[in-house]
Amino acid sequence: MKIMVAYDGTNAAKEALYLARQYAKAFGASADVVASMRSGKENQQDEIDGAERGLEWAKSVLEAEGVSCRTHLLIRGMSAGEDLVQFADDNEPEAVFIGVRRRSKVGKILMGSTAQYVILKAPCPVVTVK
Repeated sequence: MKIMVAYDGTNAAKEALYLARQYAKAFGASADVVASMRSGKENQQDEIDGAERGLEWAKSVLEAEGVSCRTHLLIRGMSAGEDLVQFADDNEPEAVFIGVRRRSKVGKILMGSTAQYVILKAPCPVVTVK
């Protein structure tokens, strides 16, 4: 059994990671922790390094509890939602865990909602955490 955790370092993503850890321990699942960036240009090296550090921290949280884990930093030019759904399509997890933040309706229209996209398009159940 395999699960996927969308991770961006926010408090909501950390809460999703903690819940995924409990789920993985209970069901003997392994985890793929996935972060997405639209691009990875030279001037964004600090952001890339920060994302990689965040993924390593997430991996340590899971492995400390005996959960087998792989991390993935996706830089493929897609929106985060598209990237996460494509990863789920390719890797077929049993469930996706994703943190959600409260946004106004205008904020969602202007900025989009990664979680909303994943909920609507993922090929498997999606667990949302606030």
